[in-house]
Parts: sequence; C-alpha cells; structure tokens
Amino acid sequence: MHTTTTTTTPTQRTDYASILRTLSTEQAAAALHVRPQTLRASLCRAGHYCGIRPVKLPNRMLAWPADQIDALLTGG
Repeated sequence: MHTTTTTTTPTQRTDYASILRTLSTEQAAAALHVRPQTLRASLCRAGHYCGIRPVKLPNRMLAWPADQIDALLTGG
C-alpha cells in the first residue's frame, strides 16, 4: 500500500475590498468637491479627470476607483 502525504502552504490573503472599491460619479464628485457634470465633461473632453479613468460598467454607469480618488485628495 502506497500512501502519500501532502502539505499545504498558507497563502497570503488579498484584500479585494480595497482593489474593487469604486465610487459612483455622484459619490466621486462629492468627495472631490465638484459637480458630477464636471467629471463627465472632463472624461468626454480629455478621457480622464486629473488622471483618473473610470470603468464603464455594463449598465452604462461609471465606476471611479476610490483608491485613486483618495490618492488625489491626499496629494499622493
């Protein structure tokens, strides 16, 4: 009879909440102290707002990356 022993190595947990955290256009505008139309207009004209590019969701809404908005607000 042949027996095999397997050992498992613990994997590092990934904080998916920080990666996937996004804001709606209205939430992002409130955080940045601008009107939502300012974000939309800048996206239409330049393709970004201060270097931040949102993800267009299947329902045609925009999802702005919260970590990039936080970095813009803190000067990082």
